[in-house]
Amino acid sequence: MEEASTSGSSVDGEFLENNALPATSLAVEPEGKGLSSSVSSSEILGPVVADMQQLTVNLRSVVGERHPMLMAAADQIFGAGGKKLRPAIVFLVARATAELAGLRNITERHRRLAEITEMIHTASLVHDDVLDDCSTRRGKTTVNSLYGSRVAVLVGDYLFAQSSWFLANLDNLEVIKLISQVIADFANGEISQAASLFDTDITLQQYMDKSFYKTATLIAASCKSSAVFSGVSEEVKNAMFEYGRHLGLAFQVVDDILDFTQTSEQLGKPQGQDLATGNLTAPVVFALSHPHHGAELEALVQSEFAEQGSLERAFALVHTAGGMSAARSLARQEADLALEALRCLPACRAKRSLEMMVGYVLDRVY
Repeated sequence: MEEASTSGSSVDGEFLENNALPATSLAVEPEGKGLSSSVSSSEILGPVVADMQQLTVNLRSVVGERHPMLMAAADQIFGAGGKKLRPAIVFLVARATAELAGLRNITERHRRLAEITEMIHTASLVHDDVLDDCSTRRGKTTVNSLYGSRVAVLVGDYLFAQSSWFLANLDNLEVIKLISQVIADFANGEISQAASLFDTDITLQQYMDKSFYKTATLIAASCKSSAVFSGVSEEVKNAMFEYGRHLGLAFQVVDDILDFTQTSEQLGKPQGQDLATGNLTAPVVFALSHPHHGAELEALVQSEFAEQGSLERAFALVHTAGGMSAARSLARQEADLALEALRCLPACRAKRSLEMMVGYVLDRVY
C-alpha cells in the first residue's frame, strides 16, 4: 500500500510545521447545504440500514459458529454499543462508487469487506484493552475484565486470523495488499506510542503519523478497497483513500479532545487516561509549545505526575495554553480535506451521508 506508507502517513507537513497553532478554517459546505449540528447517526446510515442489519447478524456468527465457548465474548464485543461506523463507511463508499460505475447494486465482495473491516477494528480494540488494562469500553466491561487476558488475546487473535482468511478469499491482490498493510500499521502505531510515552519532545507530525497508523489507516484502506470492488478509476480510488485518511485523522483528534472534555460516563472509559499514562495527544502537543505555560506542563509530564494534584494541574494547563482550541482547528482542517476528496462522486444519498459523516465527527467538539 504505497499511498499508506508514504504520503498516507505524512500529514500536511506545511500546516503542522514547528507545531504552530493552526488558523481556524471554515468547513467546506457540501453542495451548499452545510454541516448540520444536529445530524444523527441514524440519518447518516439511512442508505445502508439493510446492509448494516445483515452485517450485525453475520458478525455474531463469526466466532460462535466454530467456537461456542467464545460466543459470550463475541456478544460482548459486537454488542457493546458501538455504532459500527467503519463498515457503514465501507457500504456508503460502495454505494456511491457503484452508482458512479453504473452498477445496479453493491457486490458480495463489498459486503465481505465491511465485515473484515469491523473484525479487524474489533480485534485491535480487544488487544488494546489488554495492553492498556482497560476495564470498560463504550460504557461496558471489557472482555479481558470479564474473561481474563488469555481469552481476550485469543478472541483478538481469532478475529485477526478470520479476517485474514476472508480477505484472502476476496481474491483481489490490490485489496489484499491494502488491508494487510493495515495490520502492520496497527503494530507500528502501538510501538510508536509505547516508545514515546511521557516524551515531551514529540512533534505534531509524529503524533499525526501515530494517529494514522492507529486509526486512519483502516478507514483509508477500506474506503479505497470498496472503490476497487466498484471498478472505478485510479483517481476515484485514490480520492476515497484520501477521504478515509482525513476522516480518520479528524476522528482521532476529536477523540483526543474528548478525553479532556467529557466525563468517564460519557467516554465509556476513565477520563484523562491518555495523559495519565503518558500518551501525549494533540491538545497536549499544542499546549507544550505555548511560550508561557509550556515549560510548566513539560515539567509535570516529565515527572510522570508523581506529586498529588500534578495531573489535575496539567489538565488545567492544556486548556489555559490553548491546546483544546488548536486541536479543534486541526480536526476542522482534516474534515475540510475529507470533504474535498468527495467531489469526484456523483450526487446521491450515499455521497450525502459520507458528507454528513464528516459533520457527525466534528459535532462532538463544536
